[in-house]
Amino acid sequence: MKNWLSLGLVSLLMGCATQPATTQSDSVPAPLPTTFYDYTITSPQGQALSISELAQALQSADIVLVGEWHGHPGTHLMQAQLFAQLYRLNPDMALSMEQFTREKQNVVNQYLDGEIGEKTLIKEGHAWPNYASDYRPLVEFAKHNKLDVIAANAPRPIVRCIGKNGAEYLDKLPATERNWVAESLTLDNDAYRQKFIASMHHGDEAKTQRQFAAQTTWDDTMAESMVNYLALHPNRQIIHVAGRFHVAGGLGTASRIRTRNPELNVMMVTPVTASSTLAESAPDYRVEVMALPQSYIDNDKMMAAMSKIHGRNKTLKCYP
Repeated sequence: MKNWLSLGLVSLLMGCATQPATTQSDSVPAPLPTTFYDYTITSPQGQALSISELAQALQSADIVLVGEWHGHPGTHLMQAQLFAQLYRLNPDMALSMEQFTREKQNVVNQYLDGEIGEKTLIKEGHAWPNYASDYRPLVEFAKHNKLDVIAANAPRPIVRCIGKNGAEYLDKLPATERNWVAESLTLDNDAYRQKFIASMHHGDEAKTQRQFAAQTTWDDTMAESMVNYLALHPNRQIIHVAGRFHVAGGLGTASRIRTRNPELNVMMVTPVTASSTLAESAPDYRVEVMALPQSYIDNDKMMAAMSKIHGRNKTLKCYP
């Protein structure tokens, strides 16, 4: 019965939507997405690919980093369908997720083993608010096929405290909590740091340094989680889902993986839109989707929303 469930889920993820990325000659451009579920795929060299051809191109990777715009239907659909296609080529896989953190690994394992229900996973695992719509397909595919799910990320409260106090905050953590974060952070002036600083606009250099320490905490921890997993399961392929900034151009999580194990073959799949592209030299496979709606038009409303987010630090409890 479980074999039938697995086959059914593979078929569903591979065929639940029209495949907008079809094989075409190099002289014929891929069709533009017309709904938020559509996507078109091109190789780093600009060749149009189908989702199955993308999986074949990624077959040699030890780790496939798949970016997303959080909440974008097209990127989440692509992730689920790519996972199914990769599994079809190589069942010896694991799913790694930005959306679950290390201290919740046991909760994730309990769900995969059928010891708890989905509501308990969501509550006790601190699943993201869009779990049911966007990440359930990935976790359920892993569960049905008895694949590991790596809760790869660092806990948000610790990362926020690093953003408030700097990287030295890690020295204040009790031993158990210290294990929830990467053993070392990459704080040198690399291309990722330069990209992050260029995206900041507040002009406070010290604050920017603290914020970058927090940013790279995500990437270093996710990278270390995957490298450590592959050290125990050396022949397994990992598909890792994370926000676009962590993936694009191989500057974030990929660079942190390489410093820990340069022998690993890491490949990137990054979403783009007509106005949000990648450098021509970027090694990423590109998945073009429709751009999400503009979040704010009224600047005052945007600033009010940002102030509310930043105001959380007033109630943030960090070790003294």
